[in-house]
Amino acid sequence: MGQTIRLVVADDQASARAGLKAVLANYPQFEVLADAANGQEAIELVERWRPDVVLMDARMPVLDGLQATQVIKRRWPQTRVVVLSMYVARAYALAAGADAFLLKGAPVEGLLAELMAGEPPGSCEVGYVQDNIGAVGSVTAR
Repeated sequence: MGQTIRLVVADDQASARAGLKAVLANYPQFEVLADAANGQEAIELVERWRPDVVLMDARMPVLDGLQATQVIKRRWPQTRVVVLSMYVARAYALAAGADAFLLKGAPVEGLLAELMAGEPPGSCEVGYVQDNIGAVGSVTAR
């Protein structure tokens, strides 16, 4: 995949958004266009920016990530949605239309692999992503 993958990051925790953006900044193939603190903001940002991928926390205020995923996939089916969660089951995320589901709380390699994969909906096995800023220092640029 030679072109830049354009992303929107949606998570209600500012530290999680900052951590994901910092990790992705180490990889030139990813460009974070914007970030959202809730599902409604995520929908508005997808409408504005038309990203390739949305990293979507499942649990957020105003409109949760699963509801936002349904709206995004209905309006912009070409946009991949990767749901991140520690609490929601993979089956619920995929039923909402997510293209992939990744667990929070472990190293970032699973997230990077999924962002590069572009596999069909539901084909991704459970992966993982570190969502604390302390892990950012251990990531090396490729």
